[in-house]
Amino acid sequence: MSEADDFLKVARAAKDAAAELAPLPRAAKDTALHAVADALVERAAEIVEANALDVEAARRVGTAETMVDRLRLDEARVAAVAAAVRQVAGLPDPVGEVVRGGTLPNGLELRQIRVPLGVAGIIYEGRPNVTVDAAALCLKSGNAVLLRGSSSAYRSNTALVRVMQDALAGTEVPADAVQLVPGTTRESVKHLMRARGLVDVLIPRGGASLINSVVEESTVPVIETGVGNCHVYVDADADLDLAMEILVNAKVQRPSVCNAAETLLVHADVADTFVPAALARLAREGVTVHGDERVASYAEGAGVSVLPATDADFGEEYLSLDIAAAVVGSLEDAVAHIRRYGSAHTEAIVTRSVVAARRFVALVDSAAVAVNASTRFTDGGEFGFGAEIGISTQKLHARGPMGLPELTSTKWVYTGEGHLRTSTGTVIAQGSAR
Repeated sequence: MSEADDFLKVARAAKDAAAELAPLPRAAKDTALHAVADALVERAAEIVEANALDVEAARRVGTAETMVDRLRLDEARVAAVAAAVRQVAGLPDPVGEVVRGGTLPNGLELRQIRVPLGVAGIIYEGRPNVTVDAAALCLKSGNAVLLRGSSSAYRSNTALVRVMQDALAGTEVPADAVQLVPGTTRESVKHLMRARGLVDVLIPRGGASLINSVVEESTVPVIETGVGNCHVYVDADADLDLAMEILVNAKVQRPSVCNAAETLLVHADVADTFVPAALARLAREGVTVHGDERVASYAEGAGVSVLPATDADFGEEYLSLDIAAAVVGSLEDAVAHIRRYGSAHTEAIVTRSVVAARRFVALVDSAAVAVNASTRFTDGGEFGFGAEIGISTQKLHARGPMGLPELTSTKWVYTGEGHLRTSTGTVIAQGSAR
């Protein structure tokens, strides 16, 4: 059987499973999710063993340690993934929620209700925890899922999906609702991207090249997620001690994720004080600064080195201990910089001015804006959504961290009593039982 045939087999099974899953009540889905969480903990050793082979292979080919860390699973991380599944089980079920409705003047009762999307395809890079997070969110929202992780995590993902399917087999949720796309070649990704009619939506999670490739090549509707060139802007009226802590947290706490800060912008009025201190602090934290001429002019006095920043540096999602930095003349200049180079993910302002904060929020066109807080909080778990399916940076259907409601569509239901539409208005038909 060819790879294309293998894909069609799992995609058709997922579509059939989606039809069985969609009408299930919350209790059935929650029971299934708890079974999955229990199985992950019970079979953690099996999962970690498979993951160790992926980690070993990644290191053998020279993969950066920050990326290896994203790939690595141990029993504690598996337990955390299982806990996230249980958290999803505890969240409200969006399916069947009435979004809006009422009684029309002609007497028809009209409701718009949430329904599952159907089959979701998730394309993602070397983070095997996404395999479980995505499956849990899709199952809770009534969707089947086709998972296509990176080849670097194929053994890990195979083990995780096997554990989840085995757990689902003893529940009302069909085991085929969670499927791993077969194969590790580029062609297997193309099969998923061209499965219009079998797959209802694709959600890519990863770097710019992955997302752009999916958006440009897919015939299945795509929700863009994740590229995070996030900015921290230190305003003229900022508390500089607070700004320093926010900057360091946003950049250093976990640099390999999309909500880490990649660019620092500092108002010229506080640059003489803040920039030298920031350069020294970032150097102690192991961060390499790519600065404009004004930032570079402070390097010698701070006793550090600064690399000259290019346009490419200001547009970069580093996912490492690197940051671009520039001095700007005003809040409006900071916003203009963000508009030019940003990815519409998350931007932060540090200021004591309510006026400046409100203006920044109004002018910045990104999925999330932080006021006196780290960019690291743009996250489904931190927002109380449970594990997220991704962070959408587009404007259609969903924007920002995508939780359960963002994995649903809606349908309109209207109920009458024999309502008929005529050229002169509405009439009520009389049935034989009347």
